[in-house]
Amino acid sequence: MTDYSRTATDESYEVDTDIQANTALQPERAHLQLAIDGMSCQACASRIEKVLNKKDEVYKVNVNFAGETANVDYNPEQTTPEQIAEWVNKTGFVANLQASDSLFAQTDKDTAIEYPWRLIGLWICLIPFLVGMAGMLTGSGMAWMPPIWVQFILATIVQFGFALPFYKSAWASIKGGLANMDVLVVIGTVTIWAYSTYLWLTHGDGTLNSLLQSGHLGGHGASNSPAVYFEAGVMVIAFVRTGKYLEERTKKHSLNSIDLLLSLTPDEVEQQQPNGEFHNIGLSDVQMDDVLRAKQGSRVATDGTVIEGSGWCEESHLTGESVPIKKEVGDELLAGALVENGSLLYRVGAKGRDTKLGDMVQALSDAQGSKADLARLADRVTAIFVPVVIAIAIITFAITWWLTGMVDTALMHAVSVLVIACPCALGLATPAAIMAGMGVAARHGVWFKDAQSLEAAGHIDTVVLDKTGTLTLGKPAIVDHVMVDRSLAVDDVLQIAASVEAHASHPLATALVNTAKARQLSLFDVTDISVVKGAGIQANIEGLGLIKIGTPEFANLTLPKLMPKVWQIASTVAISINDEPLGAFALADDLKADTPQAITALQDAGINVILMSGDKQSVVDHVAAQLGIDNAYGKMSPRDKASQIARLQTAGHKVAMAGDGVNDAPAMATADASFAMFEGTDVAQHSASARLMGESLMHIDAAQKIAQATLRNIKQNLFFAFVYNCLGIPLAALGFLNPMIAAAAMAMSSISVLMNALRLTRFQTAVELEQVVPVSPTDKDPLIKA
Repeated sequence: MTDYSRTATDESYEVDTDIQANTALQPERAHLQLAIDGMSCQACASRIEKVLNKKDEVYKVNVNFAGETANVDYNPEQTTPEQIAEWVNKTGFVANLQASDSLFAQTDKDTAIEYPWRLIGLWICLIPFLVGMAGMLTGSGMAWMPPIWVQFILATIVQFGFALPFYKSAWASIKGGLANMDVLVVIGTVTIWAYSTYLWLTHGDGTLNSLLQSGHLGGHGASNSPAVYFEAGVMVIAFVRTGKYLEERTKKHSLNSIDLLLSLTPDEVEQQQPNGEFHNIGLSDVQMDDVLRAKQGSRVATDGTVIEGSGWCEESHLTGESVPIKKEVGDELLAGALVENGSLLYRVGAKGRDTKLGDMVQALSDAQGSKADLARLADRVTAIFVPVVIAIAIITFAITWWLTGMVDTALMHAVSVLVIACPCALGLATPAAIMAGMGVAARHGVWFKDAQSLEAAGHIDTVVLDKTGTLTLGKPAIVDHVMVDRSLAVDDVLQIAASVEAHASHPLATALVNTAKARQLSLFDVTDISVVKGAGIQANIEGLGLIKIGTPEFANLTLPKLMPKVWQIASTVAISINDEPLGAFALADDLKADTPQAITALQDAGINVILMSGDKQSVVDHVAAQLGIDNAYGKMSPRDKASQIARLQTAGHKVAMAGDGVNDAPAMATADASFAMFEGTDVAQHSASARLMGESLMHIDAAQKIAQATLRNIKQNLFFAFVYNCLGIPLAALGFLNPMIAAAAMAMSSISVLMNALRLTRFQTAVELEQVVPVSPTDKDPLIKA
């Protein structure tokens, strides 16, 4: 090789040191998640937020009615989790802290089997009324209705016994300064009970015998009975309570993906004793460094390291990829992994919330508890909903009484208005869909940071991709080299380069270090490590001087124009000592197997795919041509990437950025949505709005489609909730709906919103659909529309 002059045209190398990448960020706030018991509607969640937001020690609060959780950011120097829980308890609810050995906070109801005894008793009291109403439908009039004194007893038991939770919730909400839906239920049903009781007690001469004899046939027009409506109040409470019960079960079991994740860890494990025997112990009794055994068909209980045996493990719960992974001595095991073949002994490295599964559960729980921007509209409506409904009911009563002159008719119309109004459907519309969408995303290997991140991903029309580690495997290999002085040994230059690159996190740096290790080259001690973003890394080696590793320009190296073709499509790393160039290495990286499929899927969905890389333009153009990407930019520094994304946003585009390195962090922070690739740097994952738990780019396609499906579901729920109330309240005011029908409709409104959100759980990607049924090449529908 000949000497080369000291200019450069290649900016292919962007790198930061591991010191910079792994520096812990000083926490400005602490985060706490509470499980909240006792919320009945969105107004309850708003009340808790209102109370906590008044505290100077609290920075931010998000209360999720659907998930029954509160996410609180607070100053740990000024308050404690116990104090925050106490503040919530004073509002009339029960706040539960996370136990030290649990994966996330749970309510008392979550940890115990609860039978609906109160609901069962309620329906037993309702049966005589149902029999009486059946008689009315069959033409028997009031013959089947129980005597009024029996109706009074049953209605009183229901009103002041089984309906007691409604009173507690209503009173607590009023004390907190916000009225919830239970206030409407209590006002409506108490009014019915009091009015019916008044009519009964004032009928006849007021003696006990007169009261027992009057209305023996049950009232409602019977010859000797007043027009009482005890059955209306009982049926309203029964229908509303039934709706709440079904709603709670749906939220806790069908809608919440966390339960599915928690079921991945076994209740008991096989622990190796000092004598080599194995005993079964509870998972909660496992200690750090214990040796456990996972046999074929069982699940790994904790994170750990294999110390004996081998097998194949399926980790789709964390990565979204169902391909089994070979595990041997020294390999890492993840809690929840299914051992499909073989038997493994592993040493416990992390348990409970400290495992990767625990981190996923906590991340999913936090994300589900966050609030999307679409939810703000529902919050504003529910804040004034109950007072407005009460005002409408009073106006309805007054106008109906004035027009008809009938107090009972006016009362039934007003009660119907109170009962049919449902802030629950509005409150559930957004969080129910967010919970389902987050769970589906996690199942597909995408961890959204919060609801806003998911919402942003649903609006993107442009995806910017880094090259190394994103489109490619991120495992480049040396394919050629050039030395300025032919007397220099390649291994000597490699040894110098690897010594400095050992302190960097870029894939090109890792490739040089791994090659040096493979050749058994010892590394020099280095000092004064410094990074020049978009150019390279420099450090001092005693006895040699200042070493620069990076782009040819950074190392004062000019490559000749006539170089082998591989140099046009490979990344270049140049080396210099005291600004004297030594040589350069060409490193090539293969595309990931499914990268072409992912790019095609994004483009078919109408997404504009752009490639931005710090590598030289010839390499970027080569990769873009392979993948059919029209817009590809090389020689991009981290600032250049961020600036280009900002220009796209100014032009009206919603941009997502996907990358894995420290140098991608500025662009990721600038983009509307961002995805950190699997095993990306800490800074990249901190900057990203979502983490991809597998190496496949198909996760980005799945994330975008899941986010879009979730946004459609939210809009459907909000539309239904608004239309329901806009139609239901006028119909009730005009007398087209009696209180019983209104109660049933109100209960069904919440259930219907939850059922619509559950449709998201059936989401399947194109790959999943192909595994179930053959898909023809002309089939363009990539997913089940939710």
